[in-house]
Amino acid sequence: MAEPTLPETAVLGERIRGLRKRRRMTLGALAESADLSVGYISQIERNLASPSVPALVRLAQSLGVTVQWFFSGPAAAPVEERDYVVRAGNRLKLHYEQGLTDELLTPKLSSQVEMILCRIPPGGASTQSYSHDGDEVGFVMEGSLEIWIGSRHFLLHKGDCCAFSSREPHRYANPGAVDTVVIWAISPPSF
Repeated sequence: MAEPTLPETAVLGERIRGLRKRRRMTLGALAESADLSVGYISQIERNLASPSVPALVRLAQSLGVTVQWFFSGPAAAPVEERDYVVRAGNRLKLHYEQGLTDELLTPKLSSQVEMILCRIPPGGASTQSYSHDGDEVGFVMEGSLEIWIGSRHFLLHKGDCCAFSSREPHRYANPGAVDTVVIWAISPPSF
């Protein structure tokens, strides 16, 4: 008999709570370390709220993992494909507030580069700037992307690309009327 599975959106809260408990951290200690409220983290852990991208970055840093650790999805790939192929229906996913989603395109979690397919609905945004180790390249496949990197501001359209140090505070938004689809490459995988 197969084990029951949580809905895709419920897995993130379970993973955060489980890791926090394994680290023997209280909600208060995690909240203080991540500079988030206890109530907000509790809502995320109970799947009553989806985190913002910056909040998940701070939670990951406080728990000693990368954001990549929180990706979840369907059953693993066949043995002969593991570490080599990611099928479209087998991508690991993360869901954030405002309907933003990330899908991990990289089949091997120990690679020196991480690729993410990001979907941003109209009006969706990473609400605050955030930073992490590494360098990023973003390629806009559909829609338009407004991006702030440090004090710089850019508007990118389909086919445009940007590159920057992930250590610079950055945030982004979809100013358009259709979904924005961006492929991000991050090296080393620190997101």
